[in-house]
Amino acid sequence: MKKIALLTGMILFIMISTMAQGLITVQELNKAIMKKSVVVIDARSSAKFKADAHIKNAVNVAYADLQLSTPVKGVLKTPAEIAKILGNKGIDGKKPIVVYDEGSGKYAGRVYWILKYMGVNNVKMLNGNLKGWKAARKPITKNPTMVKKTTFTPKVNTAVYASTADVKKGGVQLIDARSAAEYAGTDGKSKGHIPGAVNIEYKKVMNDNGTIKSAADLSKVFSGISKSKPVVIYCETSVRAGIIFFALTAVLDYTNVKVYDGAYNEWIAKGNAVKK
Repeated sequence: MKKIALLTGMILFIMISTMAQGLITVQELNKAIMKKSVVVIDARSSAKFKADAHIKNAVNVAYADLQLSTPVKGVLKTPAEIAKILGNKGIDGKKPIVVYDEGSGKYAGRVYWILKYMGVNNVKMLNGNLKGWKAARKPITKNPTMVKKTTFTPKVNTAVYASTADVKKGGVQLIDARSAAEYAGTDGKSKGHIPGAVNIEYKKVMNDNGTIKSAADLSKVFSGISKSKPVVIYCETSVRAGIIFFALTAVLDYTNVKVYDGAYNEWIAKGNAVKK
């Protein structure tokens, strides 16, 4: 019996350790919120946050508020501007942070990557997002969370950021996180993809219930992507690229992964060639 108990404990420890790398369960988050030991970020738009119910005590850091609309749509604001937004939301980066969205993973993934870029080490994603939270009947509210402004000091992590020049250098595995039609240039909006890119749509890393796929399933999705070579991900504005960054780094332990922040929009705006 002791051996069985010990084995069970070891399995549980392994499961918790694996989960702690980047994902947090609904049950774990609920306990952390009750202990006030975590900052919860709702990454949806401000309009959605105000109109819909959200996790109790969550603060809204809308992904769109952290990026520009012109001259190239989707490019990040400066680290100083992002730091001010985070500080105004009561976030100093010292407490553990958990991000979530409605269930698609793309908005949570975007904010997750931005926080990593800003130097936040202890950040996780809620597995199941708001969809899973509601399904478990955990506390939600429409009341805004009162926050006390603070100072966020950025420690910019350039190791996760790729520029147009970085992409042009080559020598990387380039992933296009858009739909197959966008990649092919047949959707009526896109002219094609950056030469050399392979198409792995962001939806392929998510389950229908808002959870991220298991490591075993993700290994199949990214079977053609080597861990020994640098990886750069992009989409139209790199909103969808974030969840693939999360899957590769937080679940599959890839160590050299970047997001091309300017993405397809910037590539086109600078007059670079695309391939159909």
